[in-house]
Amino acid sequence: MIKIFKLSLFCLVILFVLSCSSQKNTDIKNNETPEYLYKLAMIELDNKKYDIAQSKFKDIEYKFPLSNEAIQSQIMDAFIDYLKMNYEESIFKFNKITKKYPSHKNIDYVFYMKAMCYYEQIDSEYLDGENNIKALENFNQVINRFPNSKYSKDSQQKIIFVKENIAAKHMNVAKFYINQKKYLAAMKRYKRIIDEHPKSKFVPEALFRLVEIYYSLGIIDDAKKTASVIGYNYPDSKWYEYSYDLVGDDDEKKEKKSFFSKLLNKDEKNN
Repeated sequence: MIKIFKLSLFCLVILFVLSCSSQKNTDIKNNETPEYLYKLAMIELDNKKYDIAQSKFKDIEYKFPLSNEAIQSQIMDAFIDYLKMNYEESIFKFNKITKKYPSHKNIDYVFYMKAMCYYEQIDSEYLDGENNIKALENFNQVINRFPNSKYSKDSQQKIIFVKENIAAKHMNVAKFYINQKKYLAAMKRYKRIIDEHPKSKFVPEALFRLVEIYYSLGIIDDAKKTASVIGYNYPDSKWYEYSYDLVGDDDEKKEKKSFFSKLLNKDEKNN
């Protein structure tokens, strides 16, 4: 399970609540107003009495369905499910909010929290990437729909991690195919990493694995061309050295200038 600093996230929520909750009637004596009940619910949430807080938020929704506090209570109700790691229930509730209140002033936060629910469920790079994909989709919605949102920057950081996790998943699937001698299927996975995640740390290895496959299939020209790409873009990488050792000619290895560089220059001249 990915370790998320929920304390900092909780602080974000508190700031969110302070910014969106009603500030009127600070000395409320009538304990049946939505403002007062909302404050009581927040006290329970601050004290981590999640079940009690959740009950109070739901009570506000039931008694004052047309109030601003009712909408905020729905959001906090879904957030408590997130804190309790009831992610599917939380996602269900956040989805209802986005459909019912698409223009609400805090809808960016709802999309962000829905993305966080998927993000928290990313267990390992060895598992299928359903949560990776869903997290990526929702973080992208925050960035694309609400570029000025205070949750946009964190969404961008989370996207970097998710994309790397997706690339890792492709690497492991490709290795599985290699072990099964399904080389074409493996090639497709490696090419997806290169094409869809060009900034990933796995790109140099993916290129080298293509060199290996081409070489093992006797497609030497493609093996050398792919190796030249590694040499051009990652000259200090160990994958460049491995490629050089695999497909370099003995005479060419004796020269200071690698045959990869010569091959690349030759291709550039031909173009």
